[in-house]
Amino acid sequence: MNTSMPSIEPIGTITTPFKQKFAIPRQPNLANAKGVIQFYDAYANPHAFTGIEQYSHLWVMFHFHATAHRGWKPAVKAPRLGGNAKLGVFASRSTHRPNNIGLSVVKNGGVTVRQGKAVLTVFGVDLLDGTPIVDIKPYVAYADSLPHATDNLDTYGSIPQRPVIFSDTAQEQCAKRQAQLPDLVDLIRAVLSQDPRPAYRHGQINDDKIYKVALYDTDISWQVKSDAIYVLDIARIDQNIGS
Repeated sequence: MNTSMPSIEPIGTITTPFKQKFAIPRQPNLANAKGVIQFYDAYANPHAFTGIEQYSHLWVMFHFHATAHRGWKPAVKAPRLGGNAKLGVFASRSTHRPNNIGLSVVKNGGVTVRQGKAVLTVFGVDLLDGTPIVDIKPYVAYADSLPHATDNLDTYGSIPQRPVIFSDTAQEQCAKRQAQLPDLVDLIRAVLSQDPRPAYRHGQINDDKIYKVALYDTDISWQVKSDAIYVLDIARIDQNIGS
């Protein structure tokens, strides 16, 4: 008897604000980032989504395409353990998995039909722009929500929530982009407040290094001062090409 598994093919891709792995929220719904899933023709039939409006949230299964070439690791570094201690891959949500499959619960933003094809909008995504989507399933609260579940990693500290302060220059730059990117300021606050730096740097309340994060078509420069995140500059990425 042939017991080989059939190959898993993506059903579409998602567009998100996250243009690089650095600073993507460590879990879904830590930032209200918008994602738009466009399905390949074979799966874009609007009838495939009949009834999906009944669910406030959805499970999205996806492929860790940006790290798949590295293969999997039986033990991985856990950011919540300081970035150096390790956990077994099956005791973590690491991207370095045998089948490179990820799973996120996101808010259902509804289906629209464009030129006869279904397009799904979701919120709270933690996916890299262009991530291949493998499947969509409804989040069923009575079965999927387990209020008494425990996570003993909480003893190692929660995700930081640092104040985010915009320089005068950054405020002016955000104001200029308000019409095109109305959620930019809120997204910057949500992403940077979690302190995307490596975990071993979280104890440094003053950090002279200038970090950069790419969101949408912008490059955000920031620094840590007095335990707060200071947004220094916001530039269009296409303006930086060749500079």
